[in-house]
Amino acid sequence: MALSETARFERCLTETLHHEGGWADHPKDPGGATMKGVTLAVFREFKGRPATKAELRAISDADLKAIYKAGYWDKARCGDLPAGVDLMVFDLAVNSGPGRAVKFLQSAVNAEPDGAFGPATLANVRALPPAEIVLRLRNRRERFFRSLATFDTFGRGWLRRLAEVSTLADEWARVR
Repeated sequence: MALSETARFERCLTETLHHEGGWADHPKDPGGATMKGVTLAVFREFKGRPATKAELRAISDADLKAIYKAGYWDKARCGDLPAGVDLMVFDLAVNSGPGRAVKFLQSAVNAEPDGAFGPATLANVRALPPAEIVLRLRNRRERFFRSLATFDTFGRGWLRRLAEVSTLADEWARVR
C-alpha cells in the first residue's frame, strides 16, 4: 500500500531532522545560526519580523514543520516524486536550497536544469527507475560537496549524511 503524501513528508522530515541536529552557529558555516536546520534568515522570513537567535533556539515543532513543508518539500515538489527520490530531493533542498535540489534532480533525469520543475521534469522522473535517480543524485551531491571551499571543515559530516540518506532512499526506491 502506497503511503500518503503526508506520511511520506513525515518520514522524510524525521530522517532529515536526524541529520540536522540542534543548535549550531559555526563561524565557517555560510548559513549562519541554525536550529534543527532552520537558519535565522529563514526563520525571520517565516515570522515576518527580525526574530532573535534566542527565538530561533526555541522554535516550536509546529513552526519547524510548517517551514520544512512550505519552504522545502513543496518548493522542490517532493510530493510529486517517487519514494526514495522524495527523500533525496528533500534532504538536498534542506541542506543546499530548493532551487539547487530541483536543478540537481533535473540533471539526474536528463531534463533542462533550469530550476523550474514542470511537466518535462516530471515526465523525465517517471521515465527512470527511482533507484537510478537516487544513485545519480547521490553522485552529483558528492561532487558538489567536494567542490565547496568549506569541504575540509564540514565534508566528513556531509559525506556521512549523504551515505545514510542515500542508503535509506535506495531502500525506499526499491519497495513496490
